[in-house]
Formats: sequence, structure tokens, C-alpha cells
Amino acid sequence: MDIIFKIIGIGLLTVVGVLVLKPTKPDFAMLVGVAGGILIFLCIVDLLEQVFGLFRYVMETTHLNSDLFLLLIKIIGISYITEFSANICQDSGNSALASKLLLAGKLVIFVMSVPIITSLLELIVSIMP
Repeated sequence: MDIIFKIIGIGLLTVVGVLVLKPTKPDFAMLVGVAGGILIFLCIVDLLEQVFGLFRYVMETTHLNSDLFLLLIKIIGISYITEFSANICQDSGNSALASKLLLAGKLVIFVMSVPIITSLLELIVSIMP
């Protein structure tokens, strides 16, 4: 519970810093915004480790294909990194670049999800009489 207060505090301080610096030093304001985002990300690293531990536990107890779980984790990571990068681009005034980053991320996720879709279809076909 304490982590959310820390994240909110960093977020609010970052917003205030950006608002104060934007009229006089827009370059520094953007850097403060990026630094705040990185600090927030560093705060949630422990939470991500807990999630990965849960995935590891599920893989070990269910004896499911670990390659598919690893692929799923990579897809989730790509989606977060892509959105984070696109938000930075949008905050700096590059909306066109942000939308292209999002499109590229979606395409990479689609291509990476093909083995999962194939595995799911194979499972469905094997169940059918």
C-alpha cells in the first residue's frame, strides 16, 4: 500500500516540476517528466518481480509449456515499453511519432503472438472429435 503513495508523490512532484519549468525551460521540463517516469518505473520493479515469481510458480505447478509463458511475458513487456515510449513522445509534442510507435508495437505483439494462437488452435483441434 505504501508503494502507491510513493508513486503518486513522485507523479505529483513531477507534474509540478514540469508545470513550473515549462514556461521558462521547456527542455528541462521534458527531462523532468522523463526522469519522473523512470523513477516511477523503478518503484514498480519489485512488483514486477512478484508477478514474474507468480508466473514461474504457475509454470512449475501446472507443467505447461514454459516457452509460451515466456513469450507471454515478453509480449506484456513490449506493450508496456511501447506505451511508455509513445507517451514520452506525445508529451514532447511528437504525436505522429507516438502513433507510429504504437502501431509498430501492436504489429510486433501480433507477430509474437502467432505461436500462442497456433498452440491454442492445435489444442482446440485435438479436443474436437
